[in-house]
Amino acid sequence: MSLQPHRPHRPIFLWFLLIIGVAASARAPRPIADLKPTVILISIDGFRYDYLDKYKPPNLSRMAATGVRADALMPSFPTYTFPNHYTIVTGLYPAHHGIVANAIYDPGLDATFEIKEPTAQEGRWWGGEPIWVTAQKQGQRTASLCWPGSAAPIEGLRPDSWEPFDAKVSPDQRVDKILAWLDLPAEQRPTFLALYFDQVDHEGHEGGPDSPQVRDAITEVDAAIGRLVDGLRQRGIEDRVNLIVVSDHGMAPTPPKQVIFIDDYIDLRRVRVVTRGQLFTLWPPKGETDGIFAQLQNVPHALVYRREKVPARWHYTENPRIAPILLLADEGWTITDHEYAKSHELKPGGHGYDNNLRSMQAAFIAHGPAFKAGTKLPAFSNVDVYELMAYLLHLKPVHNDGTLEVFRPVLAGKPAKQAVGVH
Repeated sequence: MSLQPHRPHRPIFLWFLLIIGVAASARAPRPIADLKPTVILISIDGFRYDYLDKYKPPNLSRMAATGVRADALMPSFPTYTFPNHYTIVTGLYPAHHGIVANAIYDPGLDATFEIKEPTAQEGRWWGGEPIWVTAQKQGQRTASLCWPGSAAPIEGLRPDSWEPFDAKVSPDQRVDKILAWLDLPAEQRPTFLALYFDQVDHEGHEGGPDSPQVRDAITEVDAAIGRLVDGLRQRGIEDRVNLIVVSDHGMAPTPPKQVIFIDDYIDLRRVRVVTRGQLFTLWPPKGETDGIFAQLQNVPHALVYRREKVPARWHYTENPRIAPILLLADEGWTITDHEYAKSHELKPGGHGYDNNLRSMQAAFIAHGPAFKAGTKLPAFSNVDVYELMAYLLHLKPVHNDGTLEVFRPVLAGKPAKQAVGVH
C-alpha cells in the first residue's frame, strides 16, 4: 500500500495559523497618531543615586545612556517619601506645601496626618498646586497611579484617572494600566501620567541598600520599565513621549545595634511624639520647650534643633506643622523609645537623614524628544522638576521654588513660550 501525503490536514493547519494571527492582531495595540505633548513621570522609591552603576539595570541604563542622566537628584529635607514626592510635583519645599514629614501634627487643626490612614486623602493637608492640577486648569487631562497626594482632592481636583496605592499590584500591572490610559480616545487620553514603584524602597528597608533583595527589586522594576518602553514602541510613540525617572531619596545602612533610646534622656509622657526613626520630632507642653531642649543636648550620635534654628539650606522653618524640637540622628543611627521598639522591628536600611549626605541622594533620568541624547547634568534640587514638566507640557507654571535654568544645557530645541517661568 502506497503512502499518500495527508493533504486534508494542511488547510486545518493554515486555519490554525490564521486564527492565531487574528487573535494576536486583536491584542496588538493600535498605533497612536494624534498624540499631544505627553510626559510620563516615574518614581522608583528609594532608588539611590548610585544604584544605576551599582546594579546596572539594562533598561534604565539604556535610557540614561541615550537620554539625560544627573549626577544626583537632591532630595528636600526631611528625606522621607511623602514630602519629597509632593515636592517633585509642586516645585515647593515641604515647609511651603505643608507635607513636612510622613507623619504630621497640625496644631491649628489639632489633628494628625498619617500616610497609611484616611487622612492622606483629605485635601486640607495638601498645599501648593501639583502638576496634575496645573495641567487640568489649563485644559489637559491627567492620570496617576499610586503617586502620593493624587488620592486627595487638591483645590477640589484629583487627576482625571487615578488609583490609590496598593502594594499587591505588581510593577507589570502598573505599567499595563499606564498603557491602557494611553489607549483611550484622544479626547480622554491624559498628557501627564504619574507612575510609582515602591519595591526598591521596601527591600532597602528590609535588607539594607547592599542586599540581594534590593538587587532583585531593581531587576523587577527595570523589567517593568522595559515593558513600558516596549508598549510605547508598539504604539508608535516611543520617540514622542518624554519619560522622567526620579526617586524621592536614597538609602543608608542602619545597623540594629546603632539605636538611641530617647526615653533614656527625657520623660516622653510629657511630650507629643510625631516622628520616630532617623528624624525624631517632639511637641513639648507650653512653657517647657527650653527645659526639654536643654535635656537633649547630651544625646549621643544626634543633633538637636529648635524649629527656628535649623540649617537655612533645609528651607524648613516656615510652617507651624514643623515640630518645635527636632532631633536628627547621625548617619546609620536610629532614634526610638523602649516602648515603641517592643512592637516595631528595627530595619537594616533607612532614610530621613540630612539631605546633604551622599547616601540620601536620589536618581534622575530623562529620555524623549525634548532631551539631547547622551547628556549629563550635575546634581540639582528636586524642586526644579515641576518647572521642567510644565515646560514639556507647554503649561504656564504657578509660583514655585524651582527653576528651569538647570535643564537648559540638555534641552533640545527652543523653549515653549508659555512654559518659561523661572522663580
